[in-house]
Amino acid sequence: MTNERILYMKECDIMEKCNINEKCTGFGNMGNKNSILQKIPTALTIAGSDSSGGAGIQADLKTMTVHGVYGMSVITAITAQNTTGVFGIEDIDAKMVEMQMDAVFSDIFPGAVKIGMVSNAQIIESIVKKLREWNAQNIVVDTVMVSTSGHDLIDQSAMEALKSKLLPIADIITPNILEAQKLANMEIKCKDDMIKAANMIRQYTDASILIKGGHLEETADDLLCCKSENIWFNKERLNNTNTHGTGCTLSSSICSNLAKGMDIIDAVRCAKEYVYGAIKDGMDIGKGNGPLNHMYQYV
Repeated sequence: MTNERILYMKECDIMEKCNINEKCTGFGNMGNKNSILQKIPTALTIAGSDSSGGAGIQADLKTMTVHGVYGMSVITAITAQNTTGVFGIEDIDAKMVEMQMDAVFSDIFPGAVKIGMVSNAQIIESIVKKLREWNAQNIVVDTVMVSTSGHDLIDQSAMEALKSKLLPIADIITPNILEAQKLANMEIKCKDDMIKAANMIRQYTDASILIKGGHLEETADDLLCCKSENIWFNKERLNNTNTHGTGCTLSSSICSNLAKGMDIIDAVRCAKEYVYGAIKDGMDIGKGNGPLNHMYQYV
């Protein structure tokens, strides 16, 4: 039997569990530089590059930095994109992806790993091979399949490799509604459908499943399915179309929090508060759907 509870995100929760200057970002002791350098957590992002800086590797490293985490990167693809759309994608050779991973793991071992855009099966297989070889921990898979502007970012063979090889080694996956529909092979129109989809996706992984509800019409609630418990994160929808890179930012925030020793529920809760603040800031740059403000606490 699955238990269900609802977490209403309130300001008191932010202060108690997700102090943005200390617990969530790790910058509460900036006055003691040596102390930070000795204790700084580490995290790795394996993802594509966004030339506009709002998503992908660029968003991940910004997010890790403001969380007080030393971020490292393995680039899987180079994209030509901006706030108006994606104009080109070029994959990095799978062997080069493996070399990047070996270089990182052999020197500065990451406390958590986030995987974003992986657009072909060969790259996915290389990533899985190396994660197993290095016994990577705290693996966050952001199932990037469709861009915010509606462009497909993954082919069918990559989809099958993601389901059969990458999802089984994850600790948490973070599909949005559109991605959950593809993984579960069903339409999602309401919160009950989100639960059904999570149960369908469970056939591929034992990981916690965070289905993001931002694409629902009547609510923006997120569902976290972990072990025998369903947890709803309730938050009002923000009237802001500048949300480019939101999924990348959320997953890299979760990754950062796991690297700092949080459990999955607290990691997700703090990550949601961070993303909420970054969207609420209202930064408006670019001619299309602009990015959120990763540095909203400081700029």
